Amino acid sequence: WIERDSILSGVEAVVLGVELLGVAIVLVAIVLATVEFIRQRITRAPAEETYQHYRVSLARGLLLGLEILIAADVIRTVTEQLTLDGVLTLGLLVLVRTFLTWSLVVEIEQRWPWNAASPSSQELFDSAPEAESDAEDR
Repeated sequence: WIERDSILSGVEAVVLGVELLGVAIVLVAIVLATVEFIRQRITRAPAEETYQHYRVSLARGLLLGLEILIAADVIRTVTEQLTLDGVLTLGLLVLVRTFLTWSLVVEIEQRWPWNAASPSSQELFDSAPEAESDAEDR
């Protein structure tokens, strides 16, 4: 049988890998969004539209990275010995990261979640991937 310590070491290595993936996603999103922003500004794309697309691209990368970091926290907590302190720490981390996620969604959509989406905010949200795919096509 496999020893408990070796399993925990393996899980900790997996958690570290997931955390590094979350950080890498955020960093790659920043780099790609910035390169696309600079490319659009060089081609004299409208400044306001270019800036809005930049913000949306950055926020999407941050959202994905935060979700992965939350997953790493959950994995770490459920594989360690469950203590009240560990569960409270996880709860606080999830609460903070969920608030950040919610704030980013509000920032992207420029509305409160309980308000109906305006056509302009929905068009902006929907058009960001097209700008990214256009960049890939070139």
